[in-house]
Amino acid sequence: MSTYEHLHPNVLGCIELDAASRIQWLDQPRWIGYPRALDTLQKLGRLLSFPRQTRMPNMLLIGSSNNGKSNLINYFYERNLPQENPAGESIICPVLRIESPSTPSEASIYSEILVHLFEHVPRSSLDIKRLRAIRVMREVQVKILIIDDLHNMLAGSSVRQQQYLNMLKYMSNELHISIVGCGTGDLLRAISIDPQIQNRFPPEFLPKWESGKEFRQLLASFERLLPLRKPSGLHEGRLAAKALAMCGGTIGELSLLLNAATEQAIVTGTEQITIEVMNGCRYIPPDERTRLASRI
Repeated sequence: MSTYEHLHPNVLGCIELDAASRIQWLDQPRWIGYPRALDTLQKLGRLLSFPRQTRMPNMLLIGSSNNGKSNLINYFYERNLPQENPAGESIICPVLRIESPSTPSEASIYSEILVHLFEHVPRSSLDIKRLRAIRVMREVQVKILIIDDLHNMLAGSSVRQQQYLNMLKYMSNELHISIVGCGTGDLLRAISIDPQIQNRFPPEFLPKWESGKEFRQLLASFERLLPLRKPSGLHEGRLAAKALAMCGGTIGELSLLLNAATEQAIVTGTEQITIEVMNGCRYIPPDERTRLASRI
C-alpha cells in the first residue's frame, strides 16, 4: 500500500474509502494557514490581549468577496469561544461575532448583539435596546466585537451611515473594546465620511492572489488536503497558471475549483488533477458565470 506522502495526516483516514465517501469528505471545512492569514490572526490576538483603556485599537479587514475574510474571522472566533464562568452569573464571551444587517441601523445592530448573546430583544425604544446591549456585553466581558459585512452600512442614507459610525465609536469608548469591521473595498469609502473613525480603524488587506511563490505555496497546501491517491503537483508551472486564471485570484473560488477537479479525478479514476481534469470538471469561472447570467 502507498504511504501517500503527498497527503496531510488528517486525510489519510479517508484515502482508501470508496469514491462516493471521498467526494462527500470534500464538503468538510478546512483551514489553510497561509502567511497573510497567519499575520492577521496574530494582529487579532494582540487586540484580544490589549489592556482595556479609553481609546482601544480597532481594525478593518478588507478583501474582495469570497477571498477568505469570513473563514479567517470564523477561525479566530472558534478559538476564542465563550467560556463557562462557575464563579459568576454570566458566561465569559471574549469575542462576539455578528453580521451587519442588510438594512443596517443602530437599532438593528443592538438587536443582533442581543440575539447572539441569547438575550430577549425588547420591542421598545432605541435607548432601551442600547442600554440592554451595553449592559449584557459588559456582563459577559466582551473584548472584541467583530461585525461581518460592515459594508452593508452603505445601504442606508448618509445620515444613517453617520449614525452607524457614531454607534461604533460609542460602543468602543463605553465598553473599552476593540471593534473589527469586515467587508469589501466599499467599506473604506463608508468609513472615509468620518475622519475620526477613519483614524481609529486602520485597514488590513486580503488582496486577490497573484502568480508567485505565495500562490504556489497555497496550492501545495491545498493539495495535501485533497483525497487523491496520486500527487498532482498543483504548484508547478502550467497547473498553477491554469488554477489562477480559472479562480480569478480568490481563495474561495480556488477551493470550489479544486473540489470540482478532485471530484472529477476521483470519478474518472485519474486520481490526480491535470489540465484535462480541470477543463473537464463542472467548475464555471466567475467571469464566465457573469457572462452566462447576462444572457438570461
